[in-house]
Amino acid sequence: MSAIHDFIDNEVKSNDVVVFMKGTPQFPQCGFSGQVVQILDYLGVDYKGINVLEDMEIRQGIKDYSNWPTIPQIYVKGEFLGGCDIVREMFQAGELQTHMQENGIAVRGAA
Repeated sequence: MSAIHDFIDNEVKSNDVVVFMKGTPQFPQCGFSGQVVQILDYLGVDYKGINVLEDMEIRQGIKDYSNWPTIPQIYVKGEFLGGCDIVREMFQAGELQTHMQENGIAVRGAA
């Protein structure tokens, strides 16, 4: 196990929702990261953004960790949820909101 793997594992397991992204939630630096931020902000979900552009080891490490080739990557309660396309599709179908609630994460405007 590498230090990067341990760092990622700790972030994923100690935060309810984590987004490994290009840029920050305040200043996303790619369209896909921006879309994910917009969706989570719209839902009022509390999440932690980790900027992979600040550290090449994290940028590569997260791809190895999830076995998923692209950024952003969204984790909910320690489990890899997916990237931008999956999150957007789940959101549009109402599944993302349900998934969050089932995991005990507050969602704005939810019943």
